[in-house]
Amino acid sequence: MFKNIILGIFLLVSTFFVAQNTAMSGAEAKAFVTKVSSETKEIKTLQADFIQTKKMDFLDKSIITSGKMSLKSPNTLSWKYTKPYQYSIIFKENKIFINDQGKKSSVDAKSKTFEKINKLIVGSSNGKMFSDPEFAVAYFKNGTSNIAKFTPKSAQLLKYIKQIELHFPKNQTTVSQVNMTEASGDTTNIVFKNTKINAPIPASEFSL
Repeated sequence: MFKNIILGIFLLVSTFFVAQNTAMSGAEAKAFVTKVSSETKEIKTLQADFIQTKKMDFLDKSIITSGKMSLKSPNTLSWKYTKPYQYSIIFKENKIFINDQGKKSSVDAKSKTFEKINKLIVGSSNGKMFSDPEFAVAYFKNGTSNIAKFTPKSAQLLKYIKQIELHFPKNQTTVSQVNMTEASGDTTNIVFKNTKINAPIPASEFSL
């Protein structure tokens, strides 16, 4: 559950390695961060469909799932898998609500661990994620995308995540694809489509 929650956080702001990546210069990285941080401040709501591909060492075939993500600023998030199974995570009112194929539960988000999660939620929706002290960030580019690679600094997060990459298409400040490498070596790739910014979201999207 914790890995799913952490992953959901990085889906609040909406490419993968298909070309050679090169490190940004200091000036390029600064300009990129400034642009993303400035434009994401204007995001009040964000919606996107997604397709997730998970590769695990002990399975011959990848696990492919799909669903929908919805965000309402500053920190209300709905992350719902719909195919081939139903699993939902909702962040709101300092709680995390979970619906695992009909089995519902909740977690108090005021614990020390979830305080960090809430901080990441806010940072992801307003562009401050790049200065979060919990992560070291490196910036890269290729012919189609700008890439921010986040590496956890704390031993607690490193138990679950080795690295998360956010890929931004050139001239775009919302993420179109996310790649996560877990501590075990398993990988998760998520592609977003049909992204909508500042469109109305019905209240039902944030309930189980």
